[in-house]
Amino acid sequence: MRSNVRTENSTKNDHIYRDPAKVKMAYTPDSIWRNRSTFLQGRDEIEVFLTAKWEREKGYRLRKELFAFTDDRIAVQFWYEWHDDEGRWWRTYGLEDWTFAADGLMRKRQMSGNDVRISDEERWFKDGVDVNSVDISERHW
Repeated sequence: MRSNVRTENSTKNDHIYRDPAKVKMAYTPDSIWRNRSTFLQGRDEIEVFLTAKWEREKGYRLRKELFAFTDDRIAVQFWYEWHDDEGRWWRTYGLEDWTFAADGLMRKRQMSGNDVRISDEERWFKDGVDVNSVDISERHW
């Protein structure tokens, strides 16, 4: 059974979510990250990484769903769409594994994801669409 717990991070919330200097403060000072094949440690490396990522990924629209949780760990599955500087659209599919410190800050984040080139017609999360209203079939889990 899929969880009804969902989050959204879309262009309308960019001022909140896409400020790397603020986002890094949700992590422990020595937080460990793996994002695909990139390995990071500490808030400063997280800020540099997010700055570059968000400069590259334009029109970013994200949906996350709770996959599993226990004690101090959470796993989510996600889908997000974005376009590059040439206007080509991409959908990224993936899973994240989060581990939290006793103070509630995230101390470890692992992300595995795949980018798939899509046409404008194949986009799910077009402007004005509530990302949580899109029916994502099992084929895309």
